[in-house]
Parts: sequence; C-alpha cells; structure tokens
Amino acid sequence: MQRDPTPTALSPQLCQRYASLIWSCLDANLHKSALFYAERYFVLDISNHDARHLYATALLEYGQPHSAHRLVNVPAKETRCTGCLNILGECCMKLGRHRQAREALEACLRDRSYTPTPSMGPRTATSFPDEAILRCQAGNSALKGNMHESAAMSYRQALELNPMLWEAFEGLCAIGDIPPIDNLFPPRPQPVRRKPGEESPSRPVPVATGAGFFTPDAGSAGNLFRDWKPGMQGFDAPAGPRESIATADSSFYGEPSFQAPMRASRSQPAILAVQPPAVRPLSSADEAGPVTKKLRSNARQRPAPPSTTAVETHPLKPSKSAGALPGGAADDRSKSSKNAAASSRSHAAGKAASGAATRRSTRLQSGGASRHASRQTTARDRKRATTRQRSTSQSHDSGLEEEPGGIDPAVAPTSPTGQSAPSETSPLSPGAWTAEQERAAEEAYQTELAEYQIYDVMRRFASATRAMALYDCRLCLDELEKLPPQHQRSASVMAMVGKAHYELGQYPAAERAFEAVRILEPYRLWDMEVYSTLLWHLQKNIKLSFLAQELLSTDPKSPQAWIAVGNCFSLQKEKTQALTCFRRAAQLDPTCAYAYTLSGHESIDEDLNKAISFFQSALRADARHYNAWYGLGTCYMRMSKLRLADYHFRKASEIHPQNAVLLGCVGMVQERYQNYDEALKLFNQAIQFSPENALVRYHRAKILIATKRYTAALEDLQYLRDTSPEESNVLFQLAKVYRLLGDDVKFTQLLAEVRDVAPKSVAKIRKLTESIRPEGTGEEVMDTG
Repeated sequence: MQRDPTPTALSPQLCQRYASLIWSCLDANLHKSALFYAERYFVLDISNHDARHLYATALLEYGQPHSAHRLVNVPAKETRCTGCLNILGECCMKLGRHRQAREALEACLRDRSYTPTPSMGPRTATSFPDEAILRCQAGNSALKGNMHESAAMSYRQALELNPMLWEAFEGLCAIGDIPPIDNLFPPRPQPVRRKPGEESPSRPVPVATGAGFFTPDAGSAGNLFRDWKPGMQGFDAPAGPRESIATADSSFYGEPSFQAPMRASRSQPAILAVQPPAVRPLSSADEAGPVTKKLRSNARQRPAPPSTTAVETHPLKPSKSAGALPGGAADDRSKSSKNAAASSRSHAAGKAASGAATRRSTRLQSGGASRHASRQTTARDRKRATTRQRSTSQSHDSGLEEEPGGIDPAVAPTSPTGQSAPSETSPLSPGAWTAEQERAAEEAYQTELAEYQIYDVMRRFASATRAMALYDCRLCLDELEKLPPQHQRSASVMAMVGKAHYELGQYPAAERAFEAVRILEPYRLWDMEVYSTLLWHLQKNIKLSFLAQELLSTDPKSPQAWIAVGNCFSLQKEKTQALTCFRRAAQLDPTCAYAYTLSGHESIDEDLNKAISFFQSALRADARHYNAWYGLGTCYMRMSKLRLADYHFRKASEIHPQNAVLLGCVGMVQERYQNYDEALKLFNQAIQFSPENALVRYHRAKILIATKRYTAALEDLQYLRDTSPEESNVLFQLAKVYRLLGDDVKFTQLLAEVRDVAPKSVAKIRKLTESIRPEGTGEEVMDTG
C-alpha cells in the first residue's frame, strides 16, 4: 500500500456533495451507506472538521460511540473546534460518562462566536423517503427474513433508481446474486473543463454566445453537443422548433446594445436554439453608408440567428453565388431571409446615433471576414440587394411571410460549400467571457467533477467488494490496489485486505493487515472475529488474549468480543468454556452465523448430532456461510455418509471455488469412492490455488502411490518431509515408496525415523515390512499436531 500524500484542498462542490449524500442516508436510516461515504470523505483530508463531524455522526448513529469519541476527542492544544465538543458530549452521554458530557457541553456554551461547519448548519430533510430508499429498506427486511429472491429484486430496483445506495449493493453481495459492475454502475466519462474559444479543429463545432451555452437543461446531462454529430454541417443539422428559446438574460452580455429578442430559425440546429442573439457584424457593404430604415417596435422584430454569416445577417450584401444552392437548402434559406431583414431594422437606430466611428469599430471586430465579403460584392449587387430588402420589408409590414422555395440572395452563403464564413463569430465570442460567465462555467465543471469523483470511487470499491463476496480474493486485492492512496490507508480497506489474505491462507500477510486496522481504529469491532480466528490458526495465545480483553472492554455486548474470548479458550483446549462463549455471542446476535459455526466445530469431537444442529442454525442465519457447509460435510464424512458429505462439500466449494481445503475435501470423498482419476484432478486443482497446502499434497501422494506413479509421489512426500519433518504419516508413506522402488537402505533409515517420531506405530511398521505391495489407500489421516 502506498502512503497517503499531503492532502490537497477539497473543492466546495465535493464537500457539499458528500455532505448531502451522507445526510440523505442518515435521514433514511441507511447507516451503512452513510458510514461508507463518511469514511471516504474523511480520509481525503483528515484535518477537515466538516468531514470529521460527519464521520463521527455516522459512527454514533451506527452504534459505535467509542470510535466516534476517539475521533472528536482531540486535545485542546490541537485543532479542536466547538463542533467537535458538541459531538463529544453526545458520545459521552451514549457511553454513560455524564460528567464529561456536561463539561463538553459547557465548553460549547462558552464559545458564542462559533460558526457551524457547512454540513452541520440548517438543512432541508424530507419527511417521507423516496422510492429508491423504500425499495432498499424493503430489500433489507426481505434479506433478514431469508426471502432472497425478493430482496435481490428490491435491491436491483433501488440501484436502478439511485446507484449511490451502497447498502443496496452490499445486500446483493450478501445474497451472492451480483450482476457485473458495468451493468450495475455503468462507467461515466470524465468531465472536461470548457475554455473560452475552445473549438475542435477536426470538425465544425457550433459557436455559442450567451448564457444558454453554460446553463444546459437537465435533459442534456451537461453535454450540449450530445445531439450534434461530426458530419452535421449547415443544413444537415436537425431542425428545431420555431418557439425554442432558452433564455434572454442580459447579465451575460458585454454591452446593452447586444440585447435583442430572438426566436429559433428552422435552418438553425436545435442545439443552438438555446443561445441568446449575437450582435450583427458589419461587412464591407456598410462602406457605402447606412440605409435609412423606419424604426419598428420590438414586438415585430425578427432578428437573425447567431449562426448566420456576416453576409447573411446584413440584407444589403447579396452574393453572386446565391443561385448555386440546392433546392432543399433554398427552402430554409428563404425562411431565414425574413429574420435577417427584420434584424437590420432593429439595429438601424443604434447605427444612426453612433455614426461612422461605431461602424468602423464594429467592422474592426468582425476581422478579415468583412474584407473577404467586400471582394465578392459589387456595387450592382448592392443595388439589387437594396431593392430586394425594400420589398421584403413591405411583406413584413403587412404581416405576410414569403412562400418557401425561393432563394433569397440576402441569405445566400458566400462560400461554395454552404458552410458559415469565418465572420460568423460575433463581437461577444466565447473568447470574450465575462468574469461571471467564467465563474459559472468553473462552478458547473467543479460540480460535475465532484459527482464523477464520488461515483468513480464508489465504483472501484464496488468492484473490490464484489470480488470479495464471490471469494475471488486475488482479484479483490488487485482492485484495492487501484484505489487512490488516501483510501488505501483507510481502516475498512485494510480490513478487506486482511480478509482476502486470510481466505487465501496467507496468514502472515493477513496478520499484518489486521494489525494496521487496530492502529488506525483501536475501537473497531467489525471483522475482529476473523482476526481472532486468524490468531487461533497462528497459535498466538498472548495476542489473542489481549485482543479479547480489548474487545470486551470496548463493548461487552458485541458478538465479536465473545467470539474472540471463545477462540482464546479453544486455543487453551478448554472446550466447555469456549462453547459457552460462542453461545453467548449467538444470543447477543441471532443473525451471527459465525458464532453457530464455531460452536459446531467445538462440538464435533464430542457429539456429531449436536454439531450438525449448530451448523444448520448457521445456515439458517446465512445460507452462503461456506464454513457451515464444510462443517456439515465433515460430520457426514465421519459418519461414513459419503453421499451427504460429497453434497455439502460441493456446496461449500461452489460458494468459495478457490479454496484449496474445500477442493481437497471433495477429492477425499472421491478417494473413498476409489475414483482416483477424479480425485487426482481435484487435488491438482487445489494445489494450483494453494501450493503450500500440506494436507492436499499428502492425499495426492497417496493417490499417486495407488496408481503406481511412484516418482511423482516421491516428489510430494519429499516436499512434505522438508516442511513437516515431525509428521510420522509422511515418513511412513515415504518409506513405503522406497520399499516399492527397491531401495532397502533408505527404507530402513526411514523406518528408524518413524520409530523415533511415533513409538506407537510399531504394529504399522511390522505390517509394512511383511508386505511386498502397498495395501491401497486406507483411511490414514495426517496428525494435526
């Protein structure tokens, strides 16, 4: 795991999104979801008091007052605020420390200038939950009632409505019916910051000038170019409705003269209909002087769409290439000509007042496009345009519109390809954003980025959690390595790492991970039953005893504490007291399947029927608890009920397909059936998953001896002799192989070692000496200690 670098400053949008998400889960009593997101928020910056308060509140609501108390019990000389003291008082009241609670609350009263953090201020909460939360709660109830199909359906419906409900995903993991992550949480593209004047050189990007470009409607999902395709140019773009207009907010314009009412043109792409109108750029036709127009009211003005060119927006500059347009384009161009004619009248008064200086300044802003248009326009063309403009104005004054089909030279494109000329960029181009526009664009980007970051982290955790639920432990470790460094150092991630190594049989690595968990969260109770069992396997009596005492002092009513105490007694061979502790854990939490399973393992040597009853109770609490299936298979194996043993071992192996012990148990049943080929196949598969598993190697060696593959059997037995030199069964089988190979010297040496290690095996040695051939695969079992 990588170390956590120096925390970076969190954006206000990210903090606000985390806070709203956590409070919505707390209001809905989805404490697991709230705790998950609160920890994700806190590990990003542990010095952030807003995150600290939310994390402590989530822990307190989930019934972990000790962990919450440790989180806010910061020394006064360090960064402790009044908000921490308030939560500290609540934790002390939960823990029964009323004197400390009163001191903390009085300290809060002395600080009258304290301002609560944003997440602890006033907020609005819904009294009735939405549909997604109700379905998630219905799934929780169905899961506790062992109605797995109904629970899975409710969880899926909840995630379809709200994919951020982590508790619904954990419910699917508990059931084992987990669809692929890409189906549950489809990947989302990373948001891109939009820059002024940003334009793709490979395709004609629509030009936008106004507030509508930066405030898209909810249906566009923040992507205004979603409906626009690379091949759309000019008249190929989809037509929008004539009434399509988004906003005419004047706060996004540089000058008041640029404001004018607008409606969308049929020749304008629908995605551009949300833009406010741009100023009409002047072309070289204005050098002949302004045309005198009668001023009309704003109610009858029809300005040109912002995507038209400089020649299109000024009706006095017809182009000679107007007759080259196709028939389909001519229809739309004729309809746009009426808007262009009315636009000229809307600007006539402003130009007459400003004089030649205004025309010159606007012409300079238009750039080289106006000069390009002047080279293509003659004096004769201007006279014809004037005549056509006057006739068009009369038609507008009479309230009539031209019939479609004709081509108006006033709106004809200057380029033969029909694309917009470079002069279509208005004086208020995207490169001339105001400060308010820049702030709005940056805020929108930060909001999208915050949503993307939370969703991406949740998706990565979901991949690791799904792999762990399916017991694909290696994949789980790989997914956890992909997390950001801050999250890798969290206690929940380290606990998941410990459980993954434990399931793989890598006990030293699992121990290191759980020790890191205890350092990060000394009062953590979750997953400590696995840690105590790990210490039982490692035979570390002192560490196990210390862990049990710490857990009991933290919460004497937690099942994890009593499971640790029971494991401690079991390691000391005090089975009666261990069984009492496991029963106590089951009484405190009847849904704790692990307590029933450990009770069964403690009873298996004394009363098989009693052990079977415990294992069945564990399966009623959790049908995917593979340890209980394994325990039942072991009981039936001892009762020589091979068919039932094979069934239960295979059920356990289906739940945990990469467990070498379970595959070895299925192979041992096949060995008892004398189905050596199938047994050897299972043993080989188990050794691939766990090469260091001694029990599986021992049984494979016996199968190889039975099938007269002595050389392969000799390799396995030599490996076992190096790793377990005190194991008498290994030495006995090795002596048998040397006897069959005709090596009497080594056979005699090994028999002497067997007499020293196991003096009671004299009868077995005599029988081996008298026999010439091996007597087949018996029911010998390796000594466990």
